[in-house]
Amino acid sequence: MLINRHSELLPQISRVWKLSVPAILTQITSIVMQYIDSAMVGNLGANASASIGLVSTSTWLLSGFVYALSAGFSVQVAHHIGAGRETEARRVVKHGLLSGLLLSALLLLIGVSISGSLPRWLGGEEALLADSSAYFLVFSLTFPFMQMNSLCSSYLQCSGNMVTPSILNAAMCGLDVLFNAIFIPKYGVLGAGIGTALATVVISLGVLWACCVRSPVLRIHRQEPCPMDTGILRRALKIGTPVAAQEIAMCSAMVVSTLIIAPLGTVAIAANSFAVTAESLCYMPGYGIGSAATTLVGQSIGAGDGQLAKRYANISVAFGGAMMSLAGIVMWLICPLVFRMLTPDLAVRALATQVLRMELLAEPLYAVSIVASGALRGAEDTLIPSILNLLSIWVVRIGLSLLLVGSLGLKGVWIAMTVELCVRGLLLLIRQQTSKHYYSGHTEQVEA
Repeated sequence: MLINRHSELLPQISRVWKLSVPAILTQITSIVMQYIDSAMVGNLGANASASIGLVSTSTWLLSGFVYALSAGFSVQVAHHIGAGRETEARRVVKHGLLSGLLLSALLLLIGVSISGSLPRWLGGEEALLADSSAYFLVFSLTFPFMQMNSLCSSYLQCSGNMVTPSILNAAMCGLDVLFNAIFIPKYGVLGAGIGTALATVVISLGVLWACCVRSPVLRIHRQEPCPMDTGILRRALKIGTPVAAQEIAMCSAMVVSTLIIAPLGTVAIAANSFAVTAESLCYMPGYGIGSAATTLVGQSIGAGDGQLAKRYANISVAFGGAMMSLAGIVMWLICPLVFRMLTPDLAVRALATQVLRMELLAEPLYAVSIVASGALRGAEDTLIPSILNLLSIWVVRIGLSLLLVGSLGLKGVWIAMTVELCVRGLLLLIRQQTSKHYYSGHTEQVEA
């Protein structure tokens, strides 16, 4: 029995690895784009960096809706493919694309309408307002393309194709460098927004083509009828609504954190922005492994094997913890060099290094929270994890930040973040180990 389990475990670990590596590279390329923007804008001075940092949490907030819609439809694709129902998978793809266009158009209108006032609402200094507004406006105009990129990348990943999204998103980095080099010297902060927007537009069209034309499983067949199916929409709403609520709660808490940090001045805002950017390179492997976990768990449940789904979840969580721990150690050593690359301001560098090194202690448990959430999403267990995330970030992080910021400044906010990430990791680990959805999801799928 032990030999059999061992012989089964090695191929399962190998499959997690093979799916995770391209997904990790996809996530890392998106962070490299942030590094590129930060480095190129950082050379313009602390005010330019703070202008982007001021609205960054708001961009994450609205992007959360994009991510939630993608989760609602892509998990269904994974279940159908796992069960061998490719026609049903393609029907989900079509419903998701139409729903994504409608949602992204609404997000575009919201973003454009608030772009002029948002930096002032967030308490930004007068010198930051014009650049922050312009950057957020350009960001908002790209929502339809971000949604198509997110949806089609998720569809391809859930079909088992991790390589194509990775290659295309790596190409996005090259385009970002090219467009930034053209536009930043002429337009400054606005140029950074234009460069990233153009790179997003080009790659989103490529991902759309790869999914809907080239994919042997997901490509759209004109001869296949696709009447409106409210069942698909209901399941997407069931899966995606808790994810959206989680993203809103977490990102709105980050907006509140920005409000807490804004009165500390330009140096604190810029240091916080750079520290967040640098730390993101550590947690992107977790999101890549989480994407692989969603795929593997979803396909296993679609195939009716809950035990295999749980095993893939456990392997993924362990793998994610190890990868992010290693990334945290490396970043602790090299972060002074990273900040030297991102900004010439000595005060910003020093403060960013101090706060980031405190937070890196939480990377192992932060990894657990990210990967466990991805595995639970594949099992359609999104409500309880979302509630746990909400309670953790609002009660622990915001509560501690308000208590500590007065005496410790930006360091107090990052101490609160460190404690909260550890709490969140423990809560999600408990949920991942006790969830019954790994064994009930297939029954619900068949009935649907």
